[in-house]
Amino acid sequence: MLAAIIDAIRGLPGRSLRRAGLILCFALVCALGAGAVSARADDAPPPAAPASTQPAPTEPAPTEPAPTEPAPTEPAPTEPAPTEPAPTEPAPTEPATIAYGVRIGPVAVGGLTAHAATRVVLQAYLSRIDLDVAGRRISVLPRSFRIEVPVAAAVERALEVRPGKTVGLRATVDQTLLFSYVESLAKRFDRTPVSSRLLLRHIEPVVTTARPGLAIRLLPTRMRLRNELREGLRGTIKVPTRVLKAKVEPEAKGPVIVIRRGSNRLSLYRGAKLVRTFPVATGQAAYPTPLGRFQIVVMWKNPTWYPPTQDDWAKGLQPVPPGPGNPLGTRWMGISSPGVGIHGTDDPDSIGYSVSHGCIRMQVPSAEWLFDHVTIGTPVYIVPQ
Repeated sequence: MLAAIIDAIRGLPGRSLRRAGLILCFALVCALGAGAVSARADDAPPPAAPASTQPAPTEPAPTEPAPTEPAPTEPAPTEPAPTEPAPTEPAPTEPATIAYGVRIGPVAVGGLTAHAATRVVLQAYLSRIDLDVAGRRISVLPRSFRIEVPVAAAVERALEVRPGKTVGLRATVDQTLLFSYVESLAKRFDRTPVSSRLLLRHIEPVVTTARPGLAIRLLPTRMRLRNELREGLRGTIKVPTRVLKAKVEPEAKGPVIVIRRGSNRLSLYRGAKLVRTFPVATGQAAYPTPLGRFQIVVMWKNPTWYPPTQDDWAKGLQPVPPGPGNPLGTRWMGISSPGVGIHGTDDPDSIGYSVSHGCIRMQVPSAEWLFDHVTIGTPVYIVPQ
């Protein structure tokens, strides 16, 4: 019966229930054993004197076996999942360099990396440009023309070509800015020619020095500057110019007459060089010889004298034909002051005095000589000294 109970307890589900059942069964067995011992004691005869003190043997009480936990089981070995190898960084490599002897445009880039080649090419194409304008040096930066340099593509080609090759590179610029710059150069450096002139300084003629002009040739200048910008060249540009020849006024190298009214002298100059001086007669106080700058406007040989009827002193006088007694002598050189001229005289004793009616009298031979050394347009300066 006890064995059946124990089997029933072992069949219970769960370790806790089985343990509780075993304890209960153990308690029941102990109770039954105690009752049996008590019944035997009631039925036995009174004890005799003990022959010995050795206790009677007792049966050991049944003990509940200690619960045992199941032995741990090792998990079944599983194959590890395949793992990909960790990526490894490639070993550093040296950057590619351009073959020796290679050039990009005018710039040598052999042996350089792409980065270094880009730097030196841009440095060359963006460096300043020097111009020489008639001996004056000026500079301009390519960025002023919005320059664009396609250097990346040129460097890529340079990495692929054989040694000694040249890779073409052409920059682009803003044509409008280029034209405006050249025009500004023309406004700055163009100069008009200055002709030599005849001036009277300190009662003597002075011929100023002629100065040639200068004009920048616009089209060739634009072409040279554009080529320097596009091709990356950096030699000094000699700006083409055109020299404008200065005119030399005829009076600056031709005859010039200076009449000193106060001293009654007439001097002939060739430019600023004195040729000859003559004594003359000039106008009296009532009819003074005019002062200023004039020129010869008419020249007559053997002139006829016509009385100036607008003047009171000539009223009633008649014209005098050429020949002896003619007040004009044999030559008349009229100047641009009305009614006034340089001429000979039939009164040689008047020379050196201020006795005429405004004209300049000369000895007849002197007037004839002067007539042969002047022309229409010859300047005549009459000064007060």
